[in-house]
Amino acid sequence: MNIHEHQARELLRKFDVATTRGRVATTFDEAEQIARELGDVDVVVKAQIHAGGRGKGEFKNGFKGGVHIRKTPEDVRQVAANMLGQVLVTHQRSRSE
Repeated sequence: MNIHEHQARELLRKFDVATTRGRVATTFDEAEQIARELGDVDVVVKAQIHAGGRGKGEFKNGFKGGVHIRKTPEDVRQVAANMLGQVLVTHQRSRSE
């Protein structure tokens, strides 16, 4: 099965399996708002791709890493700004994709 992490979490929730409180953001504003709603916790911002190694990957825009932990909504927004709409290259996904 080829699904993203957030899609798997939705499936698990349907069967009452405990999951993290994360949500999907498609804009910088959404990312910041979600971080505010989660409250005073570390927020993990993850690129969603169908390849392994996203934490060690690099975006074509030069931003490094597809997984980041941030403490403030403003920092979450900045990370999202570097990720959204960009291509993440990992050892499993070439630059030509």
